[in-house]
Amino acid sequence: MTQRTLLFCCFLIATSFQLSAQRLQERGTGIINLERHQFTINLLGPGFRYEFGLLRNVSVSTSFTPGLATYQEGYTFGFAWHTRIRYYHNFENRLDINKNIVGNSADYLAPAMSIFWGPLQIAQDLRDDKDFAIAFYGGVYGIQRTYRSGFNFNAEFGLGYYRGDGVPNGYGPLVNFTFGWVATKRKSKDRFLNLD
Repeated sequence: MTQRTLLFCCFLIATSFQLSAQRLQERGTGIINLERHQFTINLLGPGFRYEFGLLRNVSVSTSFTPGLATYQEGYTFGFAWHTRIRYYHNFENRLDINKNIVGNSADYLAPAMSIFWGPLQIAQDLRDDKDFAIAFYGGVYGIQRTYRSGFNFNAEFGLGYYRGDGVPNGYGPLVNFTFGWVATKRKSKDRFLNLD
């Protein structure tokens, strides 16, 4: 509990500094930079992701997609439930060089939780049977890009603590990659204005 509290406090401090330094405004109402709602259907395997914009550069996302968990006890690859609080740190830089930010196309840092259930794993070396669950608590760095056609990819790498149920606990990395299609309407690029 202490590790999660510390990680959350660090996240809030970093977010407050960034929010005060922003120079972007959006015409009309809504959240600056972020899509208010973004629902993505995974095309590489069954799955989905829903992202909800909270603040200027902060969103929460939840998804059910494949992921790779690996730590000193072994690995597991398969479907997992992922929850993130994403802090997008380079919207302004991307706008300054005329890059796309529509559909939350930016890089982010996020405190993360992912839960892998044994019966939903495709490959693993943790147990002979699939009677286990393992939860990842840590941080990830991610890259998300959404193209005008609606196609979206999201790749993230993280490090954290694995808490096992039926398997040992440990520390290690997490890798997650998705390719999908955004089913919700996206903001147009001309809604963003740089006030330099």
